[in-house]
Amino acid sequence: MAESADMEQLLTSFKKFAVHGDMKATGKELNGKNWAKLCKDCKIIDGKNVTGTDVDIVFSKVKQKTSRVITYEEFQRALEELASKRFKGQSTEKARDSIFKLVEGKEPTNVGVTKVAKAGAVDRLTDASRYTGSHKERFDESGRGKGREGREEIVENTGYVGAYKNAGTYDSKIKAEK
Repeated sequence: MAESADMEQLLTSFKKFAVHGDMKATGKELNGKNWAKLCKDCKIIDGKNVTGTDVDIVFSKVKQKTSRVITYEEFQRALEELASKRFKGQSTEKARDSIFKLVEGKEPTNVGVTKVAKAGAVDRLTDASRYTGSHKERFDESGRGKGREGREEIVENTGYVGAYKNAGTYDSKIKAEK
């Protein structure tokens, strides 16, 4: 029972790292960048026994020849290959369990990501209710942006020049002549 729960946590971690930073990702395949991030965030890379180069080599070894991503099964094989390097002196089974424990339940960290500034000047400058002139037209009453309608004049593709006074009268003139 505990074995299946651990494998579920491993699968959950795999899915979280697979979708990290990619809005189109399904969570079924892990790319090389996210594989390296997983190894770094889960402390598989220790700098002595396992390095970033080792992680890249193992990724290339387990993936399909023409593929750029690895599946969950290939992910497990990659972890097993790194286990013997990371946990030297342990049996194969024990090393595999140890490396799975490092990954289970983990998710991508956002170290070094810039936080939103909450200083008085920033709040004042980003308050849409205080905007004037043409900038005021870009937002509705609640302060949400209108998008394209707020930034650009809407182009009418009628076939007439913008300042033409007799727009729409062509058909009536042609019918009157016949």
